[in-house]
Amino acid sequence: QVQLVESGGGLVQTGGSLRLSCVASGLTFSSYAMGWFRQPSGKERESVAAINWSGGRTYYADSVKGRFTISRDNAKNTVFLQMNNVKREDTAVYYCAAAWGYGDPNYEEFEYAYWGQGTQVTVSS
Repeated sequence: QVQLVESGGGLVQTGGSLRLSCVASGLTFSSYAMGWFRQPSGKERESVAAINWSGGRTYYADSVKGRFTISRDNAKNTVFLQMNNVKREDTAVYYCAAAWGYGDPNYEEFEYAYWGQGTQVTVSS
């Protein structure tokens, strides 16, 4: 079966950096756009970044543009989220997700068929 496993979350100070990873198995990774979402405690889940099947196109939420970078390694079935200059409002559970297709990576949340279990990121001041 399909599995997405996130790692790399933890506690980081404001202004610091963190790199999240998500390893996928059970699917043809290069046929899927990959996205990162986050859900702060008590709030709705929101899209953070997405990348198309080849890595040639990316999408970022306005709140993370210039600070976060999404990338992927299709040979290792892995998608990354490099988080720089983190802020307290970046505190959330971060999820990776997979959406089948070869178009632009700005898929709607409902189009993501597979989801990881999430990894907690906590930014302290």
